[in-house]
Amino acid sequence: MKSDNPTNNETYKFKSHKSYSVEEVLAAGGATAFGRKRGQDNQTLIEALRSAPEIDPFTDEEWDDLMSELKKDK
Repeated sequence: MKSDNPTNNETYKFKSHKSYSVEEVLAAGGATAFGRKRGQDNQTLIEALRSAPEIDPFTDEEWDDLMSELKKDK
């Protein structure tokens, strides 16, 4: 019988990305050790974030609307 839950080989939305279970990450020694074993490190992430284009998360109008809603909810 096929399980309703996706396994490592049956990811539904990210078919190009392999997923790993919590057990696999913990067996590698935790998130940092797991990333290092996969050739990833914090410095690579920091450099990628620094080189990314700067964007504003909200337009001025959206920001004003959000602040207005926040004041009403207080």
